[in-house]
Amino acid sequence: MFIDFFYTLRRNGVPVSITEWMTLTEALSRGLADSSLDTFYYLARSILVKSESYYDHYDLAFEECFNGIENYDRIRAKLRGLSEEFPEIREELLNWLRDPINSAYLSEEELQKLPKMELGELIELFMKRLAEQMGRHDGGSKWIGTGGTSPFGNAGQNPAGIRVGGTSRNRSAIKIAHQRKYQNLRSDLTLDVRQIKVALKRLRLLSKSGPEDELDLEETIDQTCKNAGEIELVFTKGRKNVIKLLLLMDVGGSMNPYAQLCSRLFSAANSSSHFKDFKYYYFHNSIYEHLYTDMARRERFLTEDFLRRFDREYRVIIVGDAWMAPSELVNRYGAVDYDDVCETPGIIWLKRMRDHFDHIVWLNPEKRDIWDRKSIAMIREIFPMFELTLDGLDDAVKELIGRR
Repeated sequence: MFIDFFYTLRRNGVPVSITEWMTLTEALSRGLADSSLDTFYYLARSILVKSESYYDHYDLAFEECFNGIENYDRIRAKLRGLSEEFPEIREELLNWLRDPINSAYLSEEELQKLPKMELGELIELFMKRLAEQMGRHDGGSKWIGTGGTSPFGNAGQNPAGIRVGGTSRNRSAIKIAHQRKYQNLRSDLTLDVRQIKVALKRLRLLSKSGPEDELDLEETIDQTCKNAGEIELVFTKGRKNVIKLLLLMDVGGSMNPYAQLCSRLFSAANSSSHFKDFKYYYFHNSIYEHLYTDMARRERFLTEDFLRRFDREYRVIIVGDAWMAPSELVNRYGAVDYDDVCETPGIIWLKRMRDHFDHIVWLNPEKRDIWDRKSIAMIREIFPMFELTLDGLDDAVKELIGRR
């Protein structure tokens, strides 16, 4: 069962290593799961999951692996090695338990008032009840039955018990996994402002410049130790942010569904203090003779002036779905908007962008499975293209700083 869980985790994208899996195995052998699927859920997650971005992947794998289990007591037995200690249950008793009568719902306060026993006590009392019980019981608190608060049976409620027959209905670990509370933390989903700012922060490159007026604490400690404790202060040049960023965004038409996402990206970049300089411009479908300084595309800025104004050291992020008629890229006067119509094809302007800047990437909000469309494929031949997700933005940032 647990080996299947390992492969289910890997299949759902959780990067579990053999070392981590052996650590979990050792934890189980020491009884740290406490014979509880709920405890096992948190124990395994704390050992196997490296980042909160994998929590949702973990929940999906957990639910897939454990939600269909028909005999929860076998899990409990595996966790404590007690599979051989359960006695044979006579068929008559199982017949009584096949048609459960549901009990009334108990509040958390009422559940807390129910007696809780250790597993050893439960097993001892369970074997005693097996020997004594002569008939069916429903809705009670003592015998092996259904729909009650007894620790033995099924379809009832008790914070600590052994289920016999039926199916488990109150496995909180399964409920937690099913709720998928951590879905928004996935690294393959579209981004919120906080996540974008964290990702863009990795763009920050610092260089030393100016007078040596900043105390170098590590070097001061090192030199002081070498001088047998006599303090020697070491100063160095301050570290200044040297990253300059340009953000070019496709707006209108097929990009309308992604307007909010692009707005988040702009907000994150614009409010970031990690750049020496930040400028933004807009275009529609492809870059042509003009870029725009406003989203409504009323104020134009010559693309040639743009290339003259910004040197090749700027990092450039282009955001767009790259999805258009191929003629808009390759034909003279191919632009669909009258204001963008010009003699030079859009693909020529894109290549001029690529040739001018040393570090330039394209972020695409469309899923990768449609990137074989003609116009997208043509643009991918010009720019490194990444999905507009946390993983995609992270890869794009690595490309921009030359670390891919």
